[in-house]
Amino acid sequence: MKPADLRAMQAPLKDRYKKTPEAALITLRAQGRAGEGVSCKIETGKGLVDAGLHPATGGTGQQACSGDMLLEALVACAGVTLNAVATSLGIVLREAVLEAEGAIDFRGTLGVSKEVPVGFQNIRLQFLLDTDASEEQLATLLRLTERYCVVYQTLKNPPPMSVTRNAASRER
Repeated sequence: MKPADLRAMQAPLKDRYKKTPEAALITLRAQGRAGEGVSCKIETGKGLVDAGLHPATGGTGQQACSGDMLLEALVACAGVTLNAVATSLGIVLREAVLEAEGAIDFRGTLGVSKEVPVGFQNIRLQFLLDTDASEEQLATLLRLTERYCVVYQTLKNPPPMSVTRNAASRER
């Protein structure tokens, strides 16, 4: 895609959001249903994903791991953002490979040690780029990718979260 094509595609949206800021606030949703054994079936735009325990917590490795899915979401968002920013800046990427990795101490999630936090202890995102862009252009590319990547920013600056329970309707 050429920079002008990206600008033309996004211009009406930017104009609309400037004139009507409330139109820019979109609520995304995900839904899952507890499955057989220790699993959860997640409805995605591309079909059902069956998630289960990581092998380090007793899983078989046959089901998707939510920790892996989180890292995959980070790579997907950063990759799309990188491509959009590169296009906007006119930077040609012959190849861009993104890798995310995160360390988890499973003693926390298994309740083996209350001193060990549950969740990722750190997450690292790496870009392997084949391009003729200058160091200055690359610094700008990565800075803007980091700035505009929704998943990266959400992990870096977590929003308030809440958990609620609603009673299921039981018709007999």
